Amino acid sequence: MTVTPSLIFGLESSCDDSAAALVTSDRQILAQAVVGQNSAHEPYGGVVPEIAARAHVEILPGLIERVLADAKMSIRDVDAVAATAGPGLIGGVMVALLAGKGLALAAGKPLIAVNHLEGHALSPRLADPDLGFPYLLLLVSGGHCQLLEVRGVGEYRRLATTIDDAAGEAFDKAAKLLGLPYPGGPAIEELAKSGDPAAVPLPRPLVGSGEPHFSFAGLKSAVQRAVASGDFRSEDIAASFQQAVVDCLTDRTRLALQRSDAPTLVVAGGVAANHAIRSALADLAKAEGRGFSVPPRWLCTDNAAMIAWAGAERLAKGECDALDVPARARWPLDESAEKVRGAGVKA
Repeated sequence: MTVTPSLIFGLESSCDDSAAALVTSDRQILAQAVVGQNSAHEPYGGVVPEIAARAHVEILPGLIERVLADAKMSIRDVDAVAATAGPGLIGGVMVALLAGKGLALAAGKPLIAVNHLEGHALSPRLADPDLGFPYLLLLVSGGHCQLLEVRGVGEYRRLATTIDDAAGEAFDKAAKLLGLPYPGGPAIEELAKSGDPAAVPLPRPLVGSGEPHFSFAGLKSAVQRAVASGDFRSEDIAASFQQAVVDCLTDRTRLALQRSDAPTLVVAGGVAANHAIRSALADLAKAEGRGFSVPPRWLCTDNAAMIAWAGAERLAKGECDALDVPARARWPLDESAEKVRGAGVKA
């Protein structure tokens, strides 16, 4: 018997990207759109929550109309509406979630409130139909740096987290110190191409330690000192910083791989778009005898296709949410994970 694929409309607004997408359960992206706010936040060197929330309110309605028009569909044609419900900047999260609630109510469709981190965690399965459970996930973004075993949809075991800054946040702060534009990750990666990764002596926090946790605050401070010294070229600082992050991520992930029986290493999140990081982790997986999967670069950064796909995965399990589901600023994937000693709220 032929099963008709489900069609999910996804919405995302957890940080500074407004996004909408139409995705089918057989991995077709029928239409999608993402509008960023880089120019609005660049003068501040980072995302200003109030500016981001107002922009989402202005941008998202037009994106919804545009995506539906591109697919030549109406909201009544979909099987469910999936919207990010957290974690993230709460003002922004509320925009997509309230829009999703309104669409679901108006069309009489189920609402699926998606954890943004689950969107990243499951996004490799949208790009790779052969990727099955379980896998070890390195989730590395502007706000999060975690290692998790992904055993199934909604089944996550956290092995490690950051005790301070996430890797993406460190990229943004290092870029700001170097006078580079926001967002910092792509700017650092481009500048690093003409630098010497061994030129600046920078620390590798927690490398060699017994638990696979991450720390990037000390590395950020070392970059600040290197810039202030005036002894190094910006290109060399960028290249050395990037190499330090690569070394930290590979060392911590290697330890986690040794503690997990998952056959595949998967990398997701905005920082996974960095070519040097992708390449180093691919080499690590090969050396450890594991498979390796990473989404295309556009799917690593915030988007609504991954939210729609997470919605499709949950809908296939018969899961949906009531219209009074709340927006959440913090929402860990593994809610049973113990707090790491010394870690802040981001853990």
